[in-house]
Amino acid sequence: MIRIGYVRLPDREAAADPVADAEALSAFGCSVVRTEEPAFPGGEGFTVLRSILEFIGEGDQLVVSRLEQLGGGGRVILGVLERLERRGASLRVLSPDLSSHGPGGAALRAALEAVAAVETPPLARQRRAAATQDIRALQRAGVGPVEIARRLGVSRMTVWRKLKALETCGA
Repeated sequence: MIRIGYVRLPDREAAADPVADAEALSAFGCSVVRTEEPAFPGGEGFTVLRSILEFIGEGDQLVVSRLEQLGGGGRVILGVLERLERRGASLRVLSPDLSSHGPGGAALRAALEAVAAVETPPLARQRRAAATQDIRALQRAGVGPVEIARRLGVSRMTVWRKLKALETCGA
């Protein structure tokens, strides 16, 4: 059995200690400890976790210091647990002491299913509304519509529509 530790580095607001997490995983007996940076807005997140889930084999164990290391909510964590089970692997959480293997595994799954059932489903893709004045200011600074969309985290079509609306109202 190989124990693979996973640490997701906190974003600025979190008060977690990734060094202590990695040390705890190593002390627990993880032969490999992988860390992951938080995803930047618009970027793809959890690439390290996905690669672990593709690599992990039967009888292996994914170990995290806390359950929230695996993602946003019950649906995400339940998805990780299902992928591990399909591969014949298990999940171990150090604090609190939880495991998907053995008698506690059914209870962990039931708890995650209950949490997932009451969570609101995530929207397909959330984009923040771009302020027209931000788009106009970037355009006046010589930034093109595609770059404006990238910088503001909105679609190019949104930028084009707002620029067209500005032209028709004479702004």
